[in-house]
Amino acid sequence: MPTLHIEHAITDFALWKTAFDRFAGFRQRSGVLGHRIQRPVDDPEYVMIDLEFSTTAEAEAFLGFLRTKVWSSNENAPALVGTPETRILEPAESA
Repeated sequence: MPTLHIEHAITDFALWKTAFDRFAGFRQRSGVLGHRIQRPVDDPEYVMIDLEFSTTAEAEAFLGFLRTKVWSSNENAPALVGTPETRILEPAESA
């Protein structure tokens, strides 16, 4: 199951979470099967998000949406600091 892994600094978790929640329906329509949000114990102004997809193509398309429609606008990403770090991950095959 491909995962879009996202990491970035934020200014306010409650504000960030409100913005994240606004896109719940779009995430579902875009093929997000599940998500996990985590924060480092020593840095409450940093988030790590994993979004799970059925296909790599869905993950790539959603990343494109984030880059062009969400992260490019202070209105859509009001608590975002800087440019998010992203990777699309696949499960490692055991040897």
